[in-house]
Amino acid sequence: MERVNDRNKTGSRKSNGPAQAGTGKNQRRSRSSGRKNAIPERARKGGNQKSDLKETKQNILNTGDKRQNQKKQNQNQDQNRVRSNKQKRKDNAEQRRRKQKGSGDPLRIIPLGGLKEIGKNITLIEFRNQIVIVDCGFSFPEDEMFGIDVVIPDFTYIRENASKIKGLLITHGHEDHIGGVPYLLKEINVPIYGSALACGLIENKLAEHNMKADLHPIQAGDVLTLGCFTVEAVRTNHSIPDSMAFSIKCDGGHVLHTGDFKVDYTPLDGKRINLSRLAELGDEGVDVMLCDSTNVLRSGYTPSEKIVIDSMNQIFDRTDKRIIIATFSSNIYRLKYFMEASIQHGRQIAVSGRSMEKCVRLARELGYLDVPETAFVDIRRINNIPDSRLTIVTTGSQGEPMSALTRMANDNHKAVKLKKGDVVVFSSSPIPGNEKTITNVVNKLFEKHVQVFQSDSVDIHVSGHACKEELKLMHSLVRPKYFIPAHGEYRHLVEHAQLAEDLGMNKGNVFILSNGDSLVIRNKQAKMEPKYAPAEDVLVDGYGIGDVGNVVLRDRKQLSEAGLIVISAAVNSRTGELMAPPELITRGFIYVKENGPLIEEATKVVYNAMDGLSRNEAKDLQTLKGALKDAMRSFIFKKTRRNPVILPVILYV
Repeated sequence: MERVNDRNKTGSRKSNGPAQAGTGKNQRRSRSSGRKNAIPERARKGGNQKSDLKETKQNILNTGDKRQNQKKQNQNQDQNRVRSNKQKRKDNAEQRRRKQKGSGDPLRIIPLGGLKEIGKNITLIEFRNQIVIVDCGFSFPEDEMFGIDVVIPDFTYIRENASKIKGLLITHGHEDHIGGVPYLLKEINVPIYGSALACGLIENKLAEHNMKADLHPIQAGDVLTLGCFTVEAVRTNHSIPDSMAFSIKCDGGHVLHTGDFKVDYTPLDGKRINLSRLAELGDEGVDVMLCDSTNVLRSGYTPSEKIVIDSMNQIFDRTDKRIIIATFSSNIYRLKYFMEASIQHGRQIAVSGRSMEKCVRLARELGYLDVPETAFVDIRRINNIPDSRLTIVTTGSQGEPMSALTRMANDNHKAVKLKKGDVVVFSSSPIPGNEKTITNVVNKLFEKHVQVFQSDSVDIHVSGHACKEELKLMHSLVRPKYFIPAHGEYRHLVEHAQLAEDLGMNKGNVFILSNGDSLVIRNKQAKMEPKYAPAEDVLVDGYGIGDVGNVVLRDRKQLSEAGLIVISAAVNSRTGELMAPPELITRGFIYVKENGPLIEEATKVVYNAMDGLSRNEAKDLQTLKGALKDAMRSFIFKKTRRNPVILPVILYV
């Protein structure tokens, strides 16, 4: 059955006919061919698959390698980052350590002037054999300094260390901060950095001495590199434009010198003190602050300059006479207001006084005063102008003997003759020591029936120095580790030191220095060294600098108080006897013609003194002069209770 079926199956295939049989053959060939063709195709596919697998495997391996490489790279970066962060932390720690400990080299602060006195401000900051100087001013002589023009600092230490000086920094252009510059430049040549106005004022002063200097105008915000010091100028307010404080940094520490300042929120030039920068410097850390102490005895705040404008407006509105305004020539913005107010009231402006003329000219050249030329009139031509149309701006607010206002009061001014009804305005306050001279001038003005306005009765002047509350603000912003009260008499320094202690500063971190002392900062620890540098007053008398000392001043004082007696005698050089009657000449002692008996008695004293000497003693010049001086001094004091200077003049014949 199975075979039959197979045959049937076979037969059935065969019974399909020739065409089908042919087709079957073709199909078999085709299938056979297909099988033959299919095998290589599959083989090819299998090979491709193997290749793909291999490629995929390789890609996987490559991806794995890449991931491993990336992982290693990331690990390396992480390690580098960790190492970098560690290094940064290490560097920061080192910086903090250095900052806390200091460089080890001493940082010295040496004030040569401005402490326990008003004026003559100068401070040296020294580190690693390099020095910068802050300000160089002079002070005016005291009443007993007869014949002295000005008092300047002692430059001995600067002269001995001239090669170390890197620059002179000027906080502002007042005389007590720049007045000593010409005398300093006679000792050393040093570059000077200050505002354009300060440099211009210095240039004017140097021209009087036929000198020039290496001047570098700077602005608030400028940063200078002077040797090892990095210096930043910070804007402050004062009674002169473009005043600055100085931040002075070096590896030894950070010093902030405020200069003269006040906090004026409405200054006439619109440039407010940069309190935010001072606060930033405080955040950075200030090791030592030197701060203005002039107004520390005054409570509250110093008024703004705008108060002066309101008061002066009232004077201009109510006055139809000549207005004569005496003020500091360096107070440029106040001068600008006076001039603008004069123009608004239909007045022309005359300028009197050499320093005033120079300052006005300089301020116009630098753009501080933009007043038209037509507003000015020559002081010699004011007689042709109605009183109600004239304002005179002059020097003499401090009663200086040779100032323009004093000459007006004494009828010695060539162009201005005061008359009844004139208005004189003192837009200033007396500098300590000048009260008497100002009072004398005011009295003479009243004698001429002149109306006088002073700051004690009308708000025509405000100080340029910070009062207590402003000083508290400065301390709170800067937060120094150590503090040196500066710019003031001893009482000012003591009061300022107490203010710092009241604000929480350690008493041991406050140093009241004297001129010539040194404050040494080493490893962030401070120590005072008394009398480190010479700092005696140097007196300027005409062209003489320092040649007038205490002995000369004592003689001048004695001459001014009791006068002079000159004993003139001719003596035989062999016998020691008088060759002729001695002659007595007096100056500032008595009027000889009205005191004949006293002169006769004094002449007898000379004879008696000569008789009391041996021949050899009389022939010795020093012995003879000493005997005559002693005898005459005793006699005069007994008769008159005076001590004139006794000057024997001996001629041996």
